[in-house]
Amino acid sequence: MSKHIYPLTSPQARNSAKAMIGYVPDGYVCEIKESTRTTEQNAAQFPYLTGFSEQLLWPVNGVMTRLTPEEYKDILTCAFEGELNPRLAAGFNGGVVMLGRRTSKYGKKKFSEWYEWLMAAAALKGVTPVYKSPHIAHEYVDYMEAA
Repeated sequence: MSKHIYPLTSPQARNSAKAMIGYVPDGYVCEIKESTRTTEQNAAQFPYLTGFSEQLLWPVNGVMTRLTPEEYKDILTCAFEGELNPRLAAGFNGGVVMLGRRTSKYGKKKFSEWYEWLMAAAALKGVTPVYKSPHIAHEYVDYMEAA
């Protein structure tokens, strides 16, 4: 049997989920959780992360360095979460590695909070988002305002 996902958006959907629970054999797992962020939400953060990458240098090992959008995402998500209990691990060859936070684990609500924080952080640092094409900017803004 393959994986089944039931967005609990109506009584009929809830009844379908209940029926499936009664149908599956022993050993299966039922997980109920907040729905995850959308593809559009995920895509909306990258113009800002790209802006950080292209417009700011960051100190790394005492040297001002250009970082990738993914590296800025590690730094910024840690700051978004209050830089509480950052996880530093010994590197494989003796260095130090900051273990990144995962926005993929954020539900829609938390991701919206992260996105608003990211926009504010960009404004604070004078970073403007970098869009691949002009019409995409309007689509992101319209989508995020509707969310």
